[in-house]
Amino acid sequence: MKQRDFATRSIHDAEKPLKDTGEYGDVVIPIHLTTTFARKEPETATRGMDYSRTGNPTRQALERKLASLEQAKHGLAFASGLAAETCVIISSLKSGDSIIAGEDLYGGTRRLLVNFGSRFGIDVKFTDLSSPENALGLITERTKMIWCETPSNPFLKITPLREVCGLASERGILTVADNTFASPFFQNPIKLGCDIVVHSTTKYIGGHSDTIGGAV
Repeated sequence: MKQRDFATRSIHDAEKPLKDTGEYGDVVIPIHLTTTFARKEPETATRGMDYSRTGNPTRQALERKLASLEQAKHGLAFASGLAAETCVIISSLKSGDSIIAGEDLYGGTRRLLVNFGSRFGIDVKFTDLSSPENALGLITERTKMIWCETPSNPFLKITPLREVCGLASERGILTVADNTFASPFFQNPIKLGCDIVVHSTTKYIGGHSDTIGGAV
């Protein structure tokens, strides 16, 4: 069967089929404001839900939909873009590792990398990734990640992701792409070989300057 196009996935993916629409038959995913979920059995969470910090049906629907739009296997939603980036860094790097990052990153991301590097012994090297060969001279056996932002915020510098991901993959290095400014509508970094995609959903995905969020 032909894959659904972007517009169809943005509307229908992660929506419940009619048989699973709940007690009231809602066809649009409701906003679950509860902090805690009742259990039929003390040892078993109801549909895997027990506490909204660890899982919430509304948030999971958002995660599934964003993953679908990015053509990824999984997605995670966060309270901000920097929270999403922090999760990627602390789950993927350790003291002694090295990361290569684009020189033209969003200011908050650059400060985050510099602060993490100085506090936790992670070597951070900035370079112009619009020319992928610039990364080659910086790669060492300690290099575990290349961090790209394309188009960059705010100067819209472009990183050729396919080339960067190719040289990283050959050396067993993770690639992260901040896809905030392109959005999944224009670009799917995973299809270009990227391992991890991050978003500040505050920007184009949110669309109206009325909410703060992030996603991986």
